Amino acid sequence: MSITAKATKATTIPCLRYHDAPAAIAWLCQALGFEKQLVVPDNDGGIAHAQLSFGNGMIMLGSVTDSEYGRLMRQPRELDGANTQSCYLVVENADSIYRRAVEAGAEIVLDIKDEEYGGRGFTCRDPEGHVWTLGTYDPW
Repeated sequence: MSITAKATKATTIPCLRYHDAPAAIAWLCQALGFEKQLVVPDNDGGIAHAQLSFGNGMIMLGSVTDSEYGRLMRQPRELDGANTQSCYLVVENADSIYRRAVEAGAEIVLDIKDEEYGGRGFTCRDPEGHVWTLGTYDPW
């Protein structure tokens, strides 16, 4: 274990921005199975800060802003749909999450399949174009 990491549940927490963060939170919970841990609205109908948990993992997200931090990031629609990173979620049953994501309108970009290195998974885009990969492969 790294001597610089704090002893906590997860030491890496992806941070994302969404144009419609309230809708993104609802979709991520419905389609992928995240759970709201903390949601702090801003004064403009958006989200100043949110924490969504997934097992012992978490993401943080908020609304796109013109803040100092916000100017560091670009959204997929500003990059012709490209992503500069993505999140991988380790799941118990990839097929059930796949069906759930499809029912919620996820754009499936890599269909569900068994991987040569082990596990079963798929890759989709959320409504704002962020790429998510979900699978049973556990690198730990």
